Amino acid sequence: MAVASSLALSGLASFQLCCCNSLLRVKNSDFGLSLENYHHKRAATTKWGFLLGGVSVLHVENPWKPARIMVQHVVHNDQLGGDVVSHGLHKDLGSLPKPLSISDIVAASDDGAKVRISYKGIPGSYSEDAAHKVYPNCETVPCHDYEAAFKAVELWIADKVVVPIENSSGGSIHRNYDLLLRHRLHIVAEVQLATNLSLLALPGVRVEYLKRVLSHSQALELSDNFLTKLGVARENVDDTAGAAQHVALDGLYDAGAIASIRAAEIYGLNVLAEKVQDDGEIISRYLVLARDPIIPKSDKLFKTSIVFTLDEGPGVLFKALAVFALRDINLTKIESRPQRNRPLRVVDDSNTGSAKYFDYLFYIDFEASMTEPRAQTALGHLQEFATFLRVLGCYPMDTTI
Repeated sequence: MAVASSLALSGLASFQLCCCNSLLRVKNSDFGLSLENYHHKRAATTKWGFLLGGVSVLHVENPWKPARIMVQHVVHNDQLGGDVVSHGLHKDLGSLPKPLSISDIVAASDDGAKVRISYKGIPGSYSEDAAHKVYPNCETVPCHDYEAAFKAVELWIADKVVVPIENSSGGSIHRNYDLLLRHRLHIVAEVQLATNLSLLALPGVRVEYLKRVLSHSQALELSDNFLTKLGVARENVDDTAGAAQHVALDGLYDAGAIASIRAAEIYGLNVLAEKVQDDGEIISRYLVLARDPIIPKSDKLFKTSIVFTLDEGPGVLFKALAVFALRDINLTKIESRPQRNRPLRVVDDSNTGSAKYFDYLFYIDFEASMTEPRAQTALGHLQEFATFLRVLGCYPMDTTI
């Protein structure tokens, strides 16, 4: 209010209304964003501001959060390479952005074309396939690692992030469970995707010509029987799509890649064999997270994910699980992880002296919406003896493959 008052008293004549797509340079890499240069990357959102001497008061448009006023030093045109132009006061006020209505917000939230999804990997990865399944018209933002993918959402570079959380062959991806707790994002969707591992190679290359196969370590492990029969060497790379890209860009005629069929289409490779995994079918489960939670609806089945900690003692975990059983709430996932900042707990026992126990975090998914009284009552009951409890998200169940 103090800033706004001073602007009003000084008079609009002494100010200059400026609009630019971004005062910061967005430096695009070939296929991704790295964490170390995030502070140089911002989404191309419109910024309106008043210019007073060497200080500008800018407001970054964001319909999803309350308006904020930021005071910062002006970066002059010559400092930005001479291509940023400052415009005078707009005379046609009709050209200014109009306030959003409820219908505008609902339409924007349902329009997949306006959703930017970050993920680990490069185009053609299975995570990108998962993003396109839940948001067919989305714009994907490839990142170099999972931490960067989460940060992209927190810094408004992307709207949502998609991460794999478990699969039917390899089990849980523990690293991503840790990231769920570390970052303050909310789970808004889950995606179940059938994973089809395929052997790819350059056009004209036959299976018998291959001397080595490149892929992610887990993909190589899941295709162990197939690769053993081929008698080829195995080379680990960061992700499956990266293996396909490496074979294509470097022209490796003696190497193949295990990746998706979509990766073959993107990088111009031939599919030599499909479903090379040892298990006939691999189902991977992905989570989609956003800055804000969603409001559960009554026309869909919903799932809720929580994380909590308990004191050490006999029957404590049984009591925690009983709060759901007593209310006929089905649990679909239970995962425990040692607390990284406090892995051990010292307990004083009068009979045996002090003892050390692992201090665990418990992750649970259950089939109920947070709008249901039974779910609210169960969590209220759990909170009576849980030392820590956090709802990670309430989201629609994905019943498709």
